[in-house]
Amino acid sequence: MNELFNYDKRIRKYHHVTNILGIDEAGRGPLAGPLVVASCVLPLDFNNDDINDSKKITDKKRRELYELIKKNALAYDIKIVPIERIDEINILEADREAMKNSFLDIKKKIDVDYMITDYMNIKIDVPLLSMAKADATSLSVACASILAKVTRDNLMIELDKKYPDYHFKNNKGYATKYHLQALEKYGFIKGIHRLSFEPVKSMNEGVKQLSLFEINK
Repeated sequence: MNELFNYDKRIRKYHHVTNILGIDEAGRGPLAGPLVVASCVLPLDFNNDDINDSKKITDKKRRELYELIKKNALAYDIKIVPIERIDEINILEADREAMKNSFLDIKKKIDVDYMITDYMNIKIDVPLLSMAKADATSLSVACASILAKVTRDNLMIELDKKYPDYHFKNNKGYATKYHLQALEKYGFIKGIHRLSFEPVKSMNEGVKQLSLFEINK
């Protein structure tokens, strides 16, 4: 029996709740690409021994589970947070805002009486459990992490088709050696790279300073 399933089962029993909303994100750390937040409510009897933290599963298996979760969830929601919003309010607040909005949208579809997040506190009107490594502890959160991860990977694969020099298909926007080399060689892409993240931030400030110098010449 999947230990993650047993964890959610214990939560229901001890807190006298039924519909647990698990929520997680993909893409908090990369230099490029959106943040994706996903949430889902599972049937009481839904279980699969292959489900775990999305980072611990192969891409092929994640994609199989992604379809299985969407097919079986009582309700699920996926939010894509644009780069501009991340730069405007910072990545932590963008994550928090998207999670709250996802919770509110899920509530329109189904009654939620408990929520579990991967170490994120949100002001909501149901009991909230915020804990580290929730995606490797709770089945509901693990399922949300798979929905978020596969969705974001697909977005980065599409960006790779438009900007192959940045290897987005492989690095998913993270600061790998090849990504940093591409940034150094080709510069950042406005609307794709996060201007509030280093080293993109310094590069952008350098461009602004250069523009000002050119104007004042």
